Amino acid sequence: MTKRTYEPKPLFIERMKKLLGKDFDSYMEILKKEPVRSFRCNTLKISSEVLKKRLEEKGWKIKIPFEKFPEIMIVESDLQPGELGRAIEHLLGYYYIQEIASMLPVLVLNPKPNERVLDLCASPGSKTTQIAARMENTGLLIANEVKFGRVKILAANTERCGVMNMIMTRKDGIALCKRFKDENILFDKILLDAPCSGEGTIRSTPKTLEMWNINTIKLLSNLQKSLIASAIEILKPNGEIVYSTCTHAPEEDEEIVDYALKNFNVQVEKIELPLKTVQGITKWEDKEYLEDVKYSCRVYPQNADTEGFFLVKLRKKK
Repeated sequence: MTKRTYEPKPLFIERMKKLLGKDFDSYMEILKKEPVRSFRCNTLKISSEVLKKRLEEKGWKIKIPFEKFPEIMIVESDLQPGELGRAIEHLLGYYYIQEIASMLPVLVLNPKPNERVLDLCASPGSKTTQIAARMENTGLLIANEVKFGRVKILAANTERCGVMNMIMTRKDGIALCKRFKDENILFDKILLDAPCSGEGTIRSTPKTLEMWNINTIKLLSNLQKSLIASAIEILKPNGEIVYSTCTHAPEEDEEIVDYALKNFNVQVEKIELPLKTVQGITKWEDKEYLEDVKYSCRVYPQNADTEGFFLVKLRKKK
């Protein structure tokens, strides 16, 4: 069966050329390459060393790309289609198949044991299970998802991974934050991995090119602003929120950071990541963003050999 190819729309190409400049050609090239097969060791159930040894005994070639984060692994051997997902270690919840860029927001949020953490848009649970592992199954983790079908996936994944410190909620994110605010329930840390246009997922899901639409980007931008506004309200003073998307569209990225900085008592925190990133932009079309917006991070596939991503960490001032 031949793999169907999707052509990028002219407006998408025009925007990406404006964003990437001389890197545009290498960006288009890497989209044709298969993404690396990455996964994350679930330290709630097994240590990274033991899992690596166990998988290598199967004959798999395992690479740990970042010394500081031994839970992040890549399979370099040729596996059968679906073999990574069918392995007994996966079924037992010893690892979670997750793209490296998707692991970054939780590394930046850095949740600690006994904290109170909210994952506002949680399904399918890759980041939720990662947060629980970092919290060592202590404290309180609230994982929220609005769509019922996606709640079922979230429940299955968190159960498989042995997450015990979580309460799952099914509510519109904005309404949930309002309820917490009314009850004066505040959080140490919040992850807002927002619904987005998904431009960063083209390597693994080329169909994104067919579904791409500028109007969707504008609609999502408004939703993202409402979500971040609601989330900041329920952060403790000095609490931290990580806002992330898997898109390159500035309307869904820097524009949201700019909006948060202009309207709320928050500041951008500088972050360090274990792979190559690009600073946030401070101008896009007819808009100028605040200077501090540049401390957000853009992850491009051609630089990091991952999917595309955007993330920023904000701290609520006392």
